[in-house]
Amino acid sequence: MRRFFFFFFILGSACAAVPSAVFAQSATQAVAERQQELQNQLSAIEGQIAQQQQLLDTAQNQHQTLQTQIDAFNAEIKKTQLQIQAIDIAITQLNSNIGAHNQTLSQLSSQLAAEKESLAQIMRQTQMLDDYSVVSVALGSQDVSGFFSDLDAFTSIKSSLADSFSQIQQTSSSTEAEKEALQSRLADQEQLRVVAQLAKQAVVSQEKEKQQLLTQTKGVEANYQKLIASNQKTAAQIRSELFTLRDSAAIPFGTALTYAEAAEKATGTRAAVTLGVLKQETNLGENLGTGTWRVDMAPNRDQPVFVYITQTLGLDPDRMPVSKKPWYGWGGAMGPGQFIPSTWVCYGGFVNVKTKTCAPTSSLNGNAFWQGPWQYVASKDRVRTLLGANAPSNPWNPQVAIMATAMLMADNGASAQTPAAERLAALRYFAGWAHANNPAYSFYGDGVMEFATQFQADINQLEGS
Repeated sequence: MRRFFFFFFILGSACAAVPSAVFAQSATQAVAERQQELQNQLSAIEGQIAQQQQLLDTAQNQHQTLQTQIDAFNAEIKKTQLQIQAIDIAITQLNSNIGAHNQTLSQLSSQLAAEKESLAQIMRQTQMLDDYSVVSVALGSQDVSGFFSDLDAFTSIKSSLADSFSQIQQTSSSTEAEKEALQSRLADQEQLRVVAQLAKQAVVSQEKEKQQLLTQTKGVEANYQKLIASNQKTAAQIRSELFTLRDSAAIPFGTALTYAEAAEKATGTRAAVTLGVLKQETNLGENLGTGTWRVDMAPNRDQPVFVYITQTLGLDPDRMPVSKKPWYGWGGAMGPGQFIPSTWVCYGGFVNVKTKTCAPTSSLNGNAFWQGPWQYVASKDRVRTLLGANAPSNPWNPQVAIMATAMLMADNGASAQTPAAERLAALRYFAGWAHANNPAYSFYGDGVMEFATQFQADINQLEGS
């Protein structure tokens, strides 16, 4: 009787197991109304941002007066504040989504644990039955019908064992998929947090500039015109200004411009845009450049490659700055352009010895690919080729970093040299192709284009001098 009770317990457990798809569907329905409400708010704010952009464009295109400058500041501040609201809503949306994924993941984990326990019990029961021969079972049965009932139970338990294996495999796959989805949402949330911080810094800076302007001019138009004249930069001033780079020593702007213009000729990415991206990357925040490869870099994907890159360059990996990992995942980006090692290999000339490629292939994928061994091939060093250099490309070197940034921006579409293409390329640089059109990331693209406009003005003045 105990065997039959156990068998029915197993069947009951299997019947009670709810498919993971039901969990996911239930979690999605629970947040659907809230998501729609947030989406409506986001759409309304995006409309207001567009209105402020029109006001800003109008103010900037008018004759330069104190009032138009103040109007431009006000429109820019309001636009940035609205963008912060949009980012906050997007983060709230992600929080709801993360909560749903966490709930589903918890349910799947509980289901998986129950299935494993059921499997263990089935296996123990199978082992118990396997210890008896058919003759032993027959002799131990009180009657013929009992003998065949025991054999039926044995067959059923064997079948239940196969079903349990299948169910565990399905639930494990569903659990891994939910983990990956959750990891993606957490990555999105962290990127939005970084963009929000940039935007908040911009509001403070914009308000400070406006108040400084009003203080210097005392609200008088004549004073404003005098201020413009006195603040006009000379070519010498522009060239001597320092261009700050993340994880590298600052260099004179004239030097940075020389590098960026060479990159423009080689890649088609405007020099001002390349400098705008590097300026934005420098302003990103606390996670960049403060990490170490042993702690902050993905151990299977990036660490093996990083060690080979630094060895090839004759550098001590323990002394090279990389980005600190955020709380949800891995860091490890290198140099002013913030390339992760597994991306740099395709720009810096590194290939897997087995596949002769710089990216995983169907013949060798996953961790096995990144473990190498690796080989540096000068002819595949794209940056070195464009620079006409005699040594492997160093991502911490300003000249190399500027060329590599221009190359990646060109790969992202910036070589079309239209404002829309350049802005989209900048968003792809930051968020990847899959998330580049997310309105919540717009501040990054807008920031790059604003920096590019400022740099282009300096470039134009240098060329006219």
